[in-house]
Amino acid sequence: MRAINQFLSKIREINKRYAKPTVEMSRAVKLSLTILRIYLFLLVVLMIYKFITVIKVV
Repeated sequence: MRAINQFLSKIREINKRYAKPTVEMSRAVKLSLTILRIYLFLLVVLMIYKFITVIKVV
């Protein structure tokens, strides 16, 4: 149990250290990342839609 607690505390320490990004991004980079997130979200929605429609046909 002690090993698990040490492991979890190490993970918490790492997460706390990297909670705030230290890299500054330009406006163009932020915009492109936002567009990429939207694109990936739409792909996931399309895959779910396709999965549901295939299930309904069978």
